[in-house]
Amino acid sequence: MNYADEDLLMISALQHLAFCERRCALTHLEQQWAENRHTVLGEILHERVHGGEKESRGDRISVRSLRLVSYRLGLTGQADVVEFKRSIDGRGVSLPNREGRWLPYPVEYKKGKPKEDGVYEVQLCAQALCLEEQLSVEIPEGALFYGAEKRRHPVSFSPELRKKTGDLAERLHDLIRAGKTPPAVYSSKCKSCSLMEVCQPKWKGVMKRERYEELLFEEEDKRIVTSDK
Repeated sequence: MNYADEDLLMISALQHLAFCERRCALTHLEQQWAENRHTVLGEILHERVHGGEKESRGDRISVRSLRLVSYRLGLTGQADVVEFKRSIDGRGVSLPNREGRWLPYPVEYKKGKPKEDGVYEVQLCAQALCLEEQLSVEIPEGALFYGAEKRRHPVSFSPELRKKTGDLAERLHDLIRAGKTPPAVYSSKCKSCSLMEVCQPKWKGVMKRERYEELLFEEEDKRIVTSDK
């Protein structure tokens, strides 16, 4: 199945979906957003990255803000940096006015430290899958650059990560088509979410429990009235 242009969704939504389905729906269905320290620092880092120009250093060419699209996954977006490394084994693509073959290597910039939940790896893998579809080339690896550490972490695009990314893309389309925001469920990760005040997971969870108790009392009252008759 291939998606049409009007059905394309943002690659960045995969990161939100992998983190929390409600956050994804609030952002991409209800168009709600709020800034906190984490989002502001992230935007500053990305502005620095996207503000640069194309760089060429010997066997490596860096292209910034490259537009990405996959009609197979129904995704579109923009890569922070795609490096084209000169191939030594004949793999890769041809570049204008450049000799040899060049292998794409996507690099995504994040302001913090590596996360254990793998949400950033999914976002990077989606970029690689877009590039593979656009350039008809296999991309085995990319990297995540973390601002807190000021170094890269290589990411291998394994079959398992590719499948996880594809499954999330499918789930994202299902969520958007359904047009319904999932209910709030509070967890420890809510503390770092910029939409904490918008989502109100603690308050909504309490209200849900109170309503449940209210219904229980209503049923109990009905049984008492019935038994008295």
